[in-house]
Amino acid sequence: MKIGIVCYPTFGGSGVVATELGLALSKRGHEIHFITYSQPVRLDLLGSNVHYHEVNVPEYPLFLYQPYELALSSKLVDMVKLHGIEILHVHYAIPHAYAAYMAKKMLQEEGIYVPIVTTLHGTDITLVGSHPFYKPAVTFSINKSDAVTSVSQSLKDDTLRLFDIKKDIDVIPNFIDISKYKTHFTDCQREIMATEKEKIVTHISNFRKVKQIPDIINIFYNIQKEIPAKLMMVGEGPEKLNAERLCKELGISDKVVFFGNSNEIDKILCFSDLFLLPSLTESFGLAALEAMASGVPVISSNTGGIPEVNIEGVTGFLSEVNDVEDMSKNSIHILKDPNRLMQFKQNAKEASRKFDINNIVPQYESLYQRTLKSCSRFV
Repeated sequence: MKIGIVCYPTFGGSGVVATELGLALSKRGHEIHFITYSQPVRLDLLGSNVHYHEVNVPEYPLFLYQPYELALSSKLVDMVKLHGIEILHVHYAIPHAYAAYMAKKMLQEEGIYVPIVTTLHGTDITLVGSHPFYKPAVTFSINKSDAVTSVSQSLKDDTLRLFDIKKDIDVIPNFIDISKYKTHFTDCQREIMATEKEKIVTHISNFRKVKQIPDIINIFYNIQKEIPAKLMMVGEGPEKLNAERLCKELGISDKVVFFGNSNEIDKILCFSDLFLLPSLTESFGLAALEAMASGVPVISSNTGGIPEVNIEGVTGFLSEVNDVEDMSKNSIHILKDPNRLMQFKQNAKEASRKFDINNIVPQYESLYQRTLKSCSRFV
């Protein structure tokens, strides 16, 4: 198949999943065309089966805000005609599904029919989509898609609760490539980050308010009072500066490392002992899954799609949002006993295999084939 993929080319979960999906599909013989405003951060393999097409938005003084949706729609029309793209897979309802529908209607005027698969990732539904300004457009875009998927059952439930949806929604979970997490102790160079006696606690995110960054710092503050430990904070975002200030106020700046964005997540997780994800909400919890694949148990909030990934008492523990004391207690419980920690690490790695890319990509292939077959009846 010739598949066009539209996504945000950023470190966020939706962009990472879309990129990894495209690369996996290309390895299975499909021709993949990424169409977005810059090259996705994890797209480092361009070749005969993987192509990138940049969407340029001309600057016009007439517009207060430049119309990316129009530029994207026009680019999609051009790329479908030029490369014979058979199906469009758009990640995020707004603006991608909206722009894809406009492109689809323009192409129909020329006798070309291209079905749209829309994948819902989270904030396009729970934050952007539910805003009164955007809700009608999100509802319209979802209902006009030829197939719709969500990354968790929780997100599907939220979508059906918040919107008047007429389409069936298939739950196809996020995924990881387990083969990338097959590291050996000698690869990790753990001694670079901590002494042999110190435990390493990690958090990875875009440092937005929803990630509850102060809770992470306070949980670690409680951990390090009981156990020698270091905290690795990976990512960039609006809450990073406040987090650095809080570390200074608590007197733990020497025990916390702020990495910024990184393409070496697997290496950082390799030497981690515990992962913290106390988010206000998560549609899935991809960062937690990446940690589990590296054999890192997870302490998380019991919200959104996280319980579909982090299994209570097996791969880690779930607590109510903002319950810093319970998360601290559970963290110390895991870290204090070496045998218990090793068991949680093994459980986490084993549970992550369910979400291996080789189990998930065929589900998308099957969906594409069903959608193409269904839509061919209307051509």
